[in-house]
Amino acid sequence: MPTSFTVVPVKDGARKAKKGEEEDVDDNNVLKEEDVATGDGVPKENSPFINNTDNDKGNNMALFEDEIEINPMVSSLLNKLANYTNLTQGAQEHEEADNDEGPKKKEVKSPQMGTFMGVYLPCLQNILGVILFLRLTWIVGTAGILESLAIVGLCCSCTMLTAISMSAIATNGVVPAGGSYYMISRSLGPEFGGAVGLCFYLGTTFAGSMYILGTIEILLTYIVPKAAIFVAEKKEDEVNALLNNMRVYGTCCLALMSVVVFVGVKYVNKLALVFLACVILSILAIYAGVIKTIFEPPDFPVCMLGNRTLQNQNFDSCLKTEIIDNVTVTTQLWKLFCDGPELNATCNDYFLLNNVTEVQGIPGLRSRVISENMWSVYGPLGKLVDDTKLDSVDGGDSAQDKYLPYVVNDITTFFTLMVGIYFPSVTGIMAGSNRSGDLRDAQKSIPIGTILAIATTSFIYVTCVVLFGACIEGVLLRDKFGDAVKGNLVIGTLSWPSPWVIVIGSIFSCCGAGLQSLTGAPRLLQAIARDGIVPFLQVFGHGKANGEPTWALLLTAGICEIGILIASLDAVAPILSMFFLMCYLFVNLACALQTLLRTPNWRPRFKYYHWALSFLGMSLCLALMFICSWYYAIVAMAIATCIYKYIEYRGAEKEWGDGIRGLSLNAARYALIRLEEAPPHTKNWRPQLLVLLNLDSDQGVKHPRLLSLTTQLKAGKGLTIVGNVLEGTYLTKDAEARKAEQNIKSAMSEERTKGFCHVVVSSNLRDGVSHLIQSAGLGGMKHNTVLMAWPGTWRQANDPQSWKNFIETVRESTAANHALLVAKNVDSFPANLDRLGEGTIDVWWVVHDGGMLMLLPFLLRQHKVWRKCKMRIFTVAQMDDNSIQMKKDLQMFLYHLRLNAEVEVVEMHDNDISAFTYEKTLVMEQRSQMLKQMQLSRTEREREAQLIHDRNTASHATINDKAEAGPDRVHMTWTKDKLFMERNRNRECNANVAVRDLFNMKPEWESLNQSNVRRMHTAVKMNEVVVNKSQGAQLVLLNMPGPPRNRGGDENYMEFLEVLLEGLNRVLMVRGGGREVITIYS
Repeated sequence: MPTSFTVVPVKDGARKAKKGEEEDVDDNNVLKEEDVATGDGVPKENSPFINNTDNDKGNNMALFEDEIEINPMVSSLLNKLANYTNLTQGAQEHEEADNDEGPKKKEVKSPQMGTFMGVYLPCLQNILGVILFLRLTWIVGTAGILESLAIVGLCCSCTMLTAISMSAIATNGVVPAGGSYYMISRSLGPEFGGAVGLCFYLGTTFAGSMYILGTIEILLTYIVPKAAIFVAEKKEDEVNALLNNMRVYGTCCLALMSVVVFVGVKYVNKLALVFLACVILSILAIYAGVIKTIFEPPDFPVCMLGNRTLQNQNFDSCLKTEIIDNVTVTTQLWKLFCDGPELNATCNDYFLLNNVTEVQGIPGLRSRVISENMWSVYGPLGKLVDDTKLDSVDGGDSAQDKYLPYVVNDITTFFTLMVGIYFPSVTGIMAGSNRSGDLRDAQKSIPIGTILAIATTSFIYVTCVVLFGACIEGVLLRDKFGDAVKGNLVIGTLSWPSPWVIVIGSIFSCCGAGLQSLTGAPRLLQAIARDGIVPFLQVFGHGKANGEPTWALLLTAGICEIGILIASLDAVAPILSMFFLMCYLFVNLACALQTLLRTPNWRPRFKYYHWALSFLGMSLCLALMFICSWYYAIVAMAIATCIYKYIEYRGAEKEWGDGIRGLSLNAARYALIRLEEAPPHTKNWRPQLLVLLNLDSDQGVKHPRLLSLTTQLKAGKGLTIVGNVLEGTYLTKDAEARKAEQNIKSAMSEERTKGFCHVVVSSNLRDGVSHLIQSAGLGGMKHNTVLMAWPGTWRQANDPQSWKNFIETVRESTAANHALLVAKNVDSFPANLDRLGEGTIDVWWVVHDGGMLMLLPFLLRQHKVWRKCKMRIFTVAQMDDNSIQMKKDLQMFLYHLRLNAEVEVVEMHDNDISAFTYEKTLVMEQRSQMLKQMQLSRTEREREAQLIHDRNTASHATINDKAEAGPDRVHMTWTKDKLFMERNRNRECNANVAVRDLFNMKPEWESLNQSNVRRMHTAVKMNEVVVNKSQGAQLVLLNMPGPPRNRGGDENYMEFLEVLLEGLNRVLMVRGGGREVITIYS
């Protein structure tokens, strides 16, 4: 059959061909030098391994001769450590915001506002409110003027420092909708922004509850007390009845306000000025009343029994008896303390022993009452409100006092409670920054308007504290609900022209503030939801067609109802204080960080700030949180922490150029500089891995289980760098490099490997891996261990570079003093979700390598995959070693290392070298010679291919002459690879015949390199022992012999390792980095 053969050589690139020729020339030169040295082409004296003249260690450990020269044998180490005393320890910001806004709400067209209308008045309206009208007089009477001034000073200083920091942030660029949330999130990052934004939202929502409760308290206590649904039959039930009424009416008021906000926010905004006018008129009425007390104090007498204050609601005259028509009759007051109206009725002893007197509730500025109100009068729940300067005779059963019409404390009072109740009266400083979009010049108006508003309100609060203490009697100040003055609002009794000015003004103020809270809180939640940083809140980013936050309003009303159900204004105030204080704390932190980091974008127009002021404000906020209520502070911080961690793990990734990232960079720089000062101590040593990963032609990860092993070994601790090398130039391979990096990061994410990815483009793999080993990492954060997969197909690879690169990596890791881990059959290693049952991790400890073999199983068993596996340690004893003593010493060594493991000493005697070993060595050297002969120059290869082509052509012509008929000719195309495979097959067949013939002549064994024979003998014997003991182990760890010093025997080194690992499934070869990594010391 005529057949035509065409030999087509596959052309490599010119650069690769030239490089291959250079390498061939170099290799040939090496061979020639060795031939000259030995005369037979087999290196003997100049062995690529260690000098073979030193045979005093026997044949068993010849494979580890290099290591034994540097590191001690295990037996020697254990002998030295017998007494365990001499062990060396060793040593898009704006664009994203615009895109994420979603449908815009319908904007209300308004003229551009200036500082007064746009910032100053809104801040005044939000700061002045319910606490001023309902609780400030009680705080002054209970805490005294001095402590009240301290409370006002602390709180106002906190807000003033926060306003300075806020002014700096607000003038460092445009602040869109979102106010404080926007400032914090863009300054401290999405995690802090989301956490503090939600806390600020909760604070605003609970503020709505407080204002509604204030509205209901004014309504039911001072305007229409008869509207109460729950009426107490006994005095001791009055508190519970009031709370139940607050819950019912508060819920109704909340529903009504929610409907108003839902129907039309524009009406709320239009009424804002009306509410503000009521607040200002009320404050002016207070000052007018104070001035009037100088000339004509108002007549509000307080009835006292002895030194005790009486509730003046069920009697008209402050008398026990009175004379009517010359007849002494008892009064209504008598009936409250006696069991009948008769003069001989049985009465309370204290009532009989003490006189009834009247004192003027508001003596005025000209009186000396200010000296009496200087000091605090705290007391427990149920304590009587009394005047110590009046005479009193003790008597009667004090347990019955709670049933009598005395004015008493409805809660236990103390300084920190006063701080928590008062602080909400200074909140509201963000009102100006929230309206930055409506301001003519926001960067000028926000600082001036906010600071002026805080200064104005601080002046009002300080003067009110002093004037209340100077004008009002102490017992009346401590009367929270005005029971001693017939149920009048205490601050209303001081006002002019009528108490109703304060009552009406305060109820309008509370209603307006409640509506503002129910308007602002849903929009803040909507801004957070639309940023997309909290996934479960995304539903609240939607609303009506005009952008109104309907769902957010419903959630706000629901949370607000929780505050309504608490029902006590004194209990709700500390809650919202926590959330506002946390918000202010992070505003100060943001300003301080930006100032200290000196980021290029930090250029605020407001210049009157300093990082020390911001830190002082932050410290003051933190202190006030724990002063107000330490348990509320812990709860608020726990809520913020949970939100922070949730956003960190589940939230959308945002890059807003925040200060926390800059802080992280500075902290990392500082830590890296500190780490570089000295190497880590042995106690702190852990493998910092450089994982050399291989990719396929599609840039996919070849061995993802190598990443699984990394995760199991590291458990998220320490440094992990996953490296890969692409051949070529960076200018042409940049796209492939990015794709490879993305694929590796995806694989790392799937395998839960925490670390960094580093893809290098180099002209060849060897140089690229060398660059990674030398330059990966930074400063003190550099790898100390290299992890790679065993090249399982090195025998089948036509290109010898596959195993040459592996050996060069081993050499370079050793030169860099890095430990080396080589995983064989890495694809059979367990995944992170696997859970290995009963099994063992077997450690074969031949050479002491610093303790790596001890440390690695311990680290693996920390992971759930390997947790149930037991650790076994095998060590090798020589002929002159005492196996029993070695086992005892090793057990004691492990005891001091705090490692639990089974110990076994395996004896390996000096046996005669078997014929199998000689055969293995002979086959190895034959294969080595064939590989060397294949390293012909390109010219010689082409010449030989041409000769084969000519010979085949001649034979085909002869066949054609002899054949009379036949099928059409078959054209076959031969490539160089096919040609060399065929030629090698013929050579191997000839070599096998030669081997059989050679072994029939035993004297020919003497011509073999005896160093190779002894190393092969070690590999065979070690493999027999390891397979016998550890074939069923889940993982086998053993020392990895070092590569030859001379590169002429590299291929033999691969054969030795292959024989050593034959028959084992999961193997991790370990080569130490030249330092101790484990210690017995604490």
